[in-house]
Amino acid sequence: MTTSLVIGSDEGVLEGIAQALAAAGHRAHVVRSMAEAAAVLSEIQPLVTMVDRTCAADPEFLRLRLPPGCAIVLYRHDDGPVPSLPASVQRQTLADLILPWERQRLITMVQRVTERAVATGRAPRNTPPEDRAV
Repeated sequence: MTTSLVIGSDEGVLEGIAQALAAAGHRAHVVRSMAEAAAVLSEIQPLVTMVDRTCAADPEFLRLRLPPGCAIVLYRHDDGPVPSLPASVQRQTLADLILPWERQRLITMVQRVTERAVATGRAPRNTPPEDRAV
């Protein structure tokens, strides 16, 4: 199971992404602002961060402390204008998807990122509470 962070403002799209990830066995933390994202990032270590393209163009996005190795996936709607992105965001982006048409591609991508994290030893370990150090 992969922990993902989903950042955006369109309630319907956020719900659709969360449901699709949950159906594939992944956990999604949905936030609607950069302030919420910063607060959630202090509690979780997402392997994948999905960001609405308009939110990724916000300078506050560059200030987020994403964990090392966190994949960034941008999403957008085909009917809206495509905002330009800072070069640093463009370099870090794994994919730029048009939802809902590329929903299956998103799920496949999250599964592949999870597989790669496990293969390289970067996946979070699921240690049972009784085995954790106190």
